[in-house]
Amino acid sequence: MKKTAFIIVLITLISKIFGFLREIVLSYYYGASTISDAYLIAYTIPGFIFSFIGVGLATSFIPLYSNIEKDNGTSDADTFTSNLLLILLTISSILVVFMYIFAYPAVKAFAMGFDKETLELAVMFTRISMFGIFLSVSFHLLSSYLNIKGNYHIPAFAGIPNNIVIIISIWLSSTFGTIFLPLGIVASLISQLFLVLIFTKKFNFKFKPNQILMDKNLRKIFYLSIPVIIGVSVNQINVLVDRTLASTISVGGISALNYANRLNTFVQGIFVMSIATVMYPLISKLVAAGNVKGLKSIVSEIITSINILIIPITFGSMLFAHQIVDLVFGRGAFDLNATSMTASALFFYSLGMMGFGLREVLSRVFYASQDTKTPMVNAGIGMVVNIILNIILSRYLGIGGLALATSIAAIFTTALLFISLRKKIGPFGMKQISISFLKILFSSLIMGVLAKLSFNYLRTTLSQNLSLVLAIGVGALSYFVVIYFMKIEDVEVIVGAIKKKLGRGAA
Repeated sequence: MKKTAFIIVLITLISKIFGFLREIVLSYYYGASTISDAYLIAYTIPGFIFSFIGVGLATSFIPLYSNIEKDNGTSDADTFTSNLLLILLTISSILVVFMYIFAYPAVKAFAMGFDKETLELAVMFTRISMFGIFLSVSFHLLSSYLNIKGNYHIPAFAGIPNNIVIIISIWLSSTFGTIFLPLGIVASLISQLFLVLIFTKKFNFKFKPNQILMDKNLRKIFYLSIPVIIGVSVNQINVLVDRTLASTISVGGISALNYANRLNTFVQGIFVMSIATVMYPLISKLVAAGNVKGLKSIVSEIITSINILIIPITFGSMLFAHQIVDLVFGRGAFDLNATSMTASALFFYSLGMMGFGLREVLSRVFYASQDTKTPMVNAGIGMVVNIILNIILSRYLGIGGLALATSIAAIFTTALLFISLRKKIGPFGMKQISISFLKILFSSLIMGVLAKLSFNYLRTTLSQNLSLVLAIGVGALSYFVVIYFMKIEDVEVIVGAIKKKLGRGAA
């Protein structure tokens, strides 16, 4: 599993670098402006639908497919997949027509701060980008299919052509007109679906639906998916509420929030989601086999692994929020005001980084157990907490208040998931997890102090960007040295594996 996870992390890293380039190109040409705000709303509203249909059903699909394949064979499982895909495309057709007709009130509801010109632009963008829903739901389902078959690489790699197409569309829009922005969204989805389709055929999957209405498995997946869809849609509602309030705070507020969130989720996308993607089918199989001991072991291992990666990055993001934003986005149309707003949001998003990451992992344990209700209730509580805090904190901290509210809600809901999981499967090594957490926290504190001192010293003679890069290097090196001597089990396993490889290489 660790080898596969490493490869996925590497592929995802490359994809995220292209994703970063996409944001850099957008910020270069449009900064934090009315055009970028309209574009991001047009991206967000369809994305809301993409997520709750595609992710919701795909999440329930993996454990159910595994059970059907185990009990009835691959042929029945593939027929089930075909039936589900046809139903998804039918639902998508209804939603596309509905949203095309009611795009104006939908955009206005989620961007109440837009003036007339920006609103009309966002409506036009949304109507075009909505057609990508067919592509998105198909991609989510077929990616899950490939994951079940042991192919994690292609779904992860699909993000690369996706981002390249969007980068090209942003560049074209700057020369030939903004219409290329929403067209780029649709074209990017075509590119990633095309890639997945090629490799799906290699597993001899053929789209042959039958007995749609009589299939008990379809009824079961929709029953299981309803709580997942509600849970996922709640998270998307949080994003929409954040952007709605951001549109009323300042021009470019939506863009600033988006850029900060991209920086924050960059870490999750590389490490957390890569680990979660690889572990989910494995956990589903452990649950299906009734291997509770193995389930507890892998959950404990994953939590500690994520903490090792996320906690030091949290410290670094908070200490150097302004410098990081300036390094990544500080050029072209991205002015000082945009830098200030984005840095404030990044600082407060960073506080909840561990909460975001662990919530993803713990939720998937429940999904694998076909308990979709617990994460749904948890997400509902988180939404209420987030909205209340949004209204309160945005009054005092502006854009930063929206990010802080999201972080607090993430930490709170993650704590609730820990409690629920312990009730469900019993103790899963919280004492050892807590000890490792304290060691990682101490190591991260030392790293933060050394990195900040290094930056302040280097800044007297070098440029800010070069000082930042060198200080991050000093911090990373000091962190790994300290954490090695802390005797954390997962670190010792990794170091032992490296020594073993080096020993073989020397031989």
